[in-house]
Parts: sequence; C-alpha cells; structure tokens
Amino acid sequence: MKTHHSQMVVFLPRKPLLLLLTIIIVSTFLIPSSKAASSSPDFTTLVYKGCANQTLPDPNGVFSQTLNSLFNSLITQSSKSKFFKTTSGGNSQITGLFQCRGDLSATDCYTCVSQIPQLSSQLCGAASAAARIQLRGCYALYEASGFPTVSGLQLLYKVCGRSQISGSGFEERRDTALAAMESGIGGGGFFVTSYQSVYVLGQCEGDLGAGDCRECVKTAARRAQVECGSAVSGQVYLYKCYINYAYYANGVSDSVKSSGSGQNPGKTIAIVVGGVAAAGFGVILLLFLRSLLKKHDDD
Repeated sequence: MKTHHSQMVVFLPRKPLLLLLTIIIVSTFLIPSSKAASSSPDFTTLVYKGCANQTLPDPNGVFSQTLNSLFNSLITQSSKSKFFKTTSGGNSQITGLFQCRGDLSATDCYTCVSQIPQLSSQLCGAASAAARIQLRGCYALYEASGFPTVSGLQLLYKVCGRSQISGSGFEERRDTALAAMESGIGGGGFFVTSYQSVYVLGQCEGDLGAGDCRECVKTAARRAQVECGSAVSGQVYLYKCYINYAYYANGVSDSVKSSGSGQNPGKTIAIVVGGVAAAGFGVILLLFLRSLLKKHDDD
C-alpha cells in the first residue's frame, strides 16, 4: 500500500495539481475580498445620542410603562411607514417619533428602529425626560409632556472629515451638489445626488412642509460649508433635518449611491485597496508555487 501511494504522488499530472492550487488561492484571497468590497455600511451604526439633563421620578413605574408602550408603537409602525409620530399615556404623556432614511426598505426600517429602545435606555437611562438616538439609517426621539420645545433649525450634531482638499475646485463642486439637493428636496423629503465626485444626501422630518424642509436643509448646508470648509466630508444634524456630503476621488460608485451613506469615503477606499492587496498577494503566491513545480520537474 505504501509503494502504491508513493507512485500515485509521483505520477500525478502537473496541470491538475496547479489547477487545484489556483482554486485554493482564489477561494482564500479573492472571494472574501470581493464580499468586503461590495458590502454596504451598517445602517444601524450609532451616529450620535441626545439625552435630556432632566430625569423623571417614577415610583409607580407609570413613566416606564408609557415609554415602553410608545416604543412598541413606533416599532410596529416602522414596518409600514418611514415616518410616524404619536403620543402615549394619560396623565403622563410622552410624544415620540421615528424617521427612516428614504431609501431604506420596510424590513431595514423595522430593523433599524427596533435597535433604538435598548440603545436609548443604555445611553440615556430609563428615566430621562427626553432622548434622541440617531443611527445611520434612522432616528427616533421621545419627549415627556412639558419638555421645552426647540427650534427646528437648532444644531444637534456636526462632524467634519479630518482630511482636507485644497485647490482643484472642490468647494465649488460641493456647493453645486448641495444647491441641487436644496432645490430638489420636497416636503418631508429625502434627496440624494452627486456632482463631479461629490455625493450629498438630505433628509427632512416627515411632517415638515416643502418650504420649511428646503429652509432647513439650506441652513444645514450653510453650516457645513462654513464650519467644515475644505474637509473631505461633513455631516450636519439639525432638529428637523440633516445633510451629509462626501468627496470620492475615484467618483461616486453605485454602491455608495444605493447604500445612501456617503459618510466615510476613507473606509470605502480602504476596503477596495484591501481587496486589491489580497488579489496581488494571491497572484504572487501562485507564481511562487509554479516556480517550485517547475524546479521539481527539472530535478
């Protein structure tokens, strides 16, 4: 048996062996890379939290019960709509709403909103008088009765990309893209566009009229222009709307458009570069193995 096994190894044809090695290399390096490159950003990633300083005493558990009822109502409606606002409770009323990004499916909207109750409790506490949780694909908020109202144009959160783009007309292209969003968005709207490698997205709260929506995203865009300057990306969240923009040196890909993200071009570039590096390593390894096989035959 040992001699027979040895003969089989010696006389195994080279080409089938080389083919087998090729399949192993491609499966190991290229297939995982292509999956990573095509995967879209997680729409349940936390963007920011807003928690009230005030907490409410709840000796009888009435507030927590009312809040749970409100969240359950929001989650139920998220499978049917991308925006819903309601009030729960009797004497201890709580008003709340959710808003999903306009390009999310009903299933993704439900998944996104379903994450928020637990996050709200973890990040703001169960007794917070008001809370707002913004994820990449949706947000939800609640406010106890009597909580002070705020302007729809109040700034809640902003972040600018660390990388700067100087020259090459970047700011003019960004401003053109933002202007297209401002004119294209409607009441309670969602709008995505791109212009010469600059991607922009705008979203208004669902109960906002067309005029107020445009005014809101215009205000957010102006803050981004002034405060982010030549930053490669920017996000501005006001109480009733938000906008984000991002510059992609190689152009805005279809995956970025379909994901509705545009928030982290650096991450997208890293994924693509990583895939290319893995493919290159696979080719090098294949050539090395071929040289070993050739040397073995020569010997």
